[in-house]
Amino acid sequence: MLLSAQAARHAHRLLAARAESTLIPTLSSQGPLSMADGYDVAKNIMDIRIAQGEVMVGRKIGWTNRTAWPKLGVSEPMWAPLFDSTVRYATSNHGIQSLAGALQPRLEPEVVFMLGKTPSAGASIEELAGCIEWMAHGFEIVTCPYPGWKLEPADAVAAFGMHGALIVGETRPLSATSRPNLGSVLAMASVSMSWGRDGVMTLRGAGFGGEVLDNPVHALWELHKLLQKQPQFPPLAAGEIISTGTWTDAYPVEAGQTWTSAFSGVTLPGLSISFV
Repeated sequence: MLLSAQAARHAHRLLAARAESTLIPTLSSQGPLSMADGYDVAKNIMDIRIAQGEVMVGRKIGWTNRTAWPKLGVSEPMWAPLFDSTVRYATSNHGIQSLAGALQPRLEPEVVFMLGKTPSAGASIEELAGCIEWMAHGFEIVTCPYPGWKLEPADAVAAFGMHGALIVGETRPLSATSRPNLGSVLAMASVSMSWGRDGVMTLRGAGFGGEVLDNPVHALWELHKLLQKQPQFPPLAAGEIISTGTWTDAYPVEAGQTWTSAFSGVTLPGLSISFV
């Protein structure tokens, strides 16, 4: 287990790496680093950012594809806080995103939820679905401060959960009748991703909502249960937005590219984002 001073030093190194756009050696290369240690570093970073005036607006969920767990050496998803400084809403489902300073950026298509009610500690998945006020499509830009994206799971948790930015598209309010079936609808839905330059687009790949811990509602429930085991962090609360995990691979991106998404099986509009 890390000493508190070590966790604080790691936190400041990661914050400096992000501010200066500098790659650093993995934390795990400097000594043993457990998942609990990774969350200790993340807690230090969260506290520093809040003290500096940033506002926590929600969470991101990672490692939502179970088939990757054996290779990662994990048995549950991970999460990281989202702040107002890295979350914004796209106008007319189109965004322009600067990659200046972004370390090894990649793009992930996700579904984003907003909680209209605070779930009880022991909420069932059905009760948790009833707390969702709206959903939207989002693009998460993930980044990595470690060379070549080579890292251990605890390194990812410590490094902002690899979160760089989140672009949220048009929000769709959910009715009382749609919430109970939301998970099964999203499990059967798919998203396609295309990219190009100068208006010439090429299909890059596709994925299904069922690859996100069975479905994004289930991913939200797994996060809720994980937070019950982490009393050092605040539990889920009304008003939070939750980015529930990628439906596809994380695609490397660079300035000059435009990426677009399109859904099938669910009434969510696609997004387009141009990188500069």
